[in-house]
Amino acid sequence: MTPKDEMIEKMKRLIITRLKLVEMTPEMIDPEAPLFGEGLGLDSIDALELVLGLEKEFGVMIPDAEVGKKVFQSVRTMAEYVLEHQVKG
Repeated sequence: MTPKDEMIEKMKRLIITRLKLVEMTPEMIDPEAPLFGEGLGLDSIDALELVLGLEKEFGVMIPDAEVGKKVFQSVRTMAEYVLEHQVKG
């Protein structure tokens, strides 16, 4: 499993735990599917929860709404952003 694949799995678990999607498993989340609208159907409150999760779990900040729109397109875009911006610990 590549670092990107591992991060995609971590993003899936973050979504499930932070948003309390208790009936969902990581396998049910398509990494390419949109997070909002037709995909997972998340809303702005969910986005805020994910911003907080990325900050707490990975030390990654989302500086503004424009960056957030790009980051939260899909699980894959979340994983790529975290890999690029993660604070090395």
